[in-house]
Amino acid sequence: MNRPEAEYLSSLKDRRMSMRTIESYRRDIDLFFAFLAKEGVLFDQVDRLLIDNFLTEELGRGVGKRSSARRLSALRQFYAFCLEAGYVKKNPFALASIPKIGKRLPDVLSTKQVDDLFTSNEKRLGPLAVRDQAIILCLYSSGMRASELVNMERAWIDFDARVVNVIGKGDKERIVPISAEARDAMLEYEKKVRPVLESENKSSAKARAFFLSSKGRKLTVRGLEYIVKAIETKCGLSLGLHPHEFRHSFATHLLEGGADLRLIQELLGHESLDTTQVYTHVSTKHLQDVYHASFPRQKKEK
Repeated sequence: MNRPEAEYLSSLKDRRMSMRTIESYRRDIDLFFAFLAKEGVLFDQVDRLLIDNFLTEELGRGVGKRSSARRLSALRQFYAFCLEAGYVKKNPFALASIPKIGKRLPDVLSTKQVDDLFTSNEKRLGPLAVRDQAIILCLYSSGMRASELVNMERAWIDFDARVVNVIGKGDKERIVPISAEARDAMLEYEKKVRPVLESENKSSAKARAFFLSSKGRKLTVRGLEYIVKAIETKCGLSLGLHPHEFRHSFATHLLEGGADLRLIQELLGHESLDTTQVYTHVSTKHLQDVYHASFPRQKKEK
């Protein structure tokens, strides 16, 4: 790793950014540096033409505009750091254009799909089925991020009050409620299943995470994604499930139920209300669907 990059990534740690975000920045910078090495250009000699060539090559490799925009943002911030530290004389990315991308509405499950999923999974047998039910109920009723769920420890949970003290991005804490159904499923998992899974862990260090893998270890985000997809398959459903879909559904169903947008912002742990605003578009679509299906004059005009 080159010195400017190492110093920049170290500065991100000092700003208490998550390791996942820092690793994403590192990959973006390494990718650009590999391109520079291939072109025979030093990192302090980058100009707008070179950036355009980089973007063209990225598009040729099938990189989407969303990923390209994120990468440009990461490189702009890196070069801003290098400019301030005296490694470069200008930030070549300062005026580089980020490809315009439309806001993609999040995928959301209907309340019927949610009910069908929970009902179907509840019919499964075995300890992993109990764990899986607790996981999806917790995801849906709390709106947690996947990373927050896999990192959740027993000490974070107050089953009597039905709340979880979530530690989210940047180690920021927030209180989120869980449903009575989720609490009961999580208690059943803790009492009947977690000790069994924990016994499968042969290492001396026991996992502190509440939810464990089949080998008694802390789940990874990728492992959680696999579990959610497996639940869908085992239940014989076709929903295109992803852990984040529960978070989107949680927010959308709250909004449709009349919850205030700022409350939803707080529950989701969004720093900006703008981030939460996307759910108003989803909710508007729901209202339009209901209107078109229910309004008498609309039916006559079809």
